[in-house]
Formats: sequence, C-alpha cells, structure tokens
Amino acid sequence: MKKAFLPIAIVAAAMFAYAPIAIDNAPYQSTMLLIQKIFYFHVPSWVALTCALTVCGVASAIYLFKGSPEADRYAVAGAELTALFGLFGLASGMLWARKAWGIWWEWDARLTMAFMLELIFVGYLLVRKFGGPGAEKLAAGMGIFGAATAPFIYKSVDWWRTIHPKTSVVRTLDSPDNSPPMFHVLVFCMVAFVLLFLVLLSLRVRLEQQRAALDRLYLEEED
Repeated sequence: MKKAFLPIAIVAAAMFAYAPIAIDNAPYQSTMLLIQKIFYFHVPSWVALTCALTVCGVASAIYLFKGSPEADRYAVAGAELTALFGLFGLASGMLWARKAWGIWWEWDARLTMAFMLELIFVGYLLVRKFGGPGAEKLAAGMGIFGAATAPFIYKSVDWWRTIHPKTSVVRTLDSPDNSPPMFHVLVFCMVAFVLLFLVLLSLRVRLEQQRAALDRLYLEEED
C-alpha cells in the first residue's frame, strides 16, 4: 500500500478535479433536472462508506478474536471514515430531498436506519475516546454490529414501503430510456470516491502506527 499510495493519490486528485466537468456534461434527468446531479456525489459517498464499513467490521472481528494491534488500527480508521462518509451522504441526501420531496428529512426506513448507522459509529468513536481501559474491545463489538446492519439498510427500500428510490434505480440509468453517459459518470464518481477512501485509510492507519511507535518510545524512556 505504501508504494501504491502516491499513484492512487494522484489519480484520485485528477478524478476529483475532472468530476465537475464530467457531471456538468452529463444530461439532465427528465423530472429533477439540475438537482439530480447531487446523485453523482450522494451515491458514491455511500459506496465509500460501504468500503469503510467493511474494513471496520472485518478488522474489528480480527482484533476481537485474535487481539491484533494492526487490525485495531484498521478498525478505528474504518470507523472514522464510516462516520465521515456517512455524514456526507446524509447531508447530500437532505439537499436532494428538499428539492425532490419538499422536506429536508423524512423518517422512512432507509433514512432512519442510515441515521442510526451514523450514530453507531459516532458512539464507536466516543467509546474509543472516553471508554477507558478495555474500550477497544467494546468498540470492536460496536464495529461488528454496525457492519452487520449494512445489508438491512441496502435492502430496506425493497422490503418496506418507502419514498426513497429503490436499489434498481442505478440500473435504469443504462436503460434505453436514459442516456448512457449518466451511468458512466456515476461509475466514474464511484471510482473516485473509492480511491479517496483508500488514500484516507492509508493516511489514518499510518497515523495510528506512528502513535503506537511514539507510545513505545515513551515506555522505553520511562524504563
């Protein structure tokens, strides 16, 4: 990951620099017009959140059952990025909802569960910060629980009555009734957000490694 960090960071920066041009060139959606273009950042933010959520859940399980310090570093990094991308997804969704639904927030199944997911990982970070001895294991349990909710959030629009678009909406972007560039731009933005996630994850894990090395130096100095 260290060798790939710089190329990934350069590609991610270039993609984000070009993203506004690609989004501007994408055709307007027939009913929502300009406001639909939030879609190109809203959906990719949840894709990046899913990546962060997966890293946190898997790393938390490894740490909880094997006690690996390196896994714990990945878990806390994944949790922070889950909270970050979740906040971005909720905020962009509210902007979209205000125009599409006429309100900033609606307590339907997906929105409520997504908000609860954000609270779980904010709680994770608070436990890590103020939980005292043993907080890492408690937080690991929260990370696993939070990751386990992801499939329910994804399928909530198919299982329950909701005003949120269904999961099939992405596939319709490539149908004969829509212009293919809409789907291409969405995929482009998804890749950009995943690369951003990789860059931030690498930086955050590196910071945790440096903190651990500094703690070891303090302990050696005290001895």
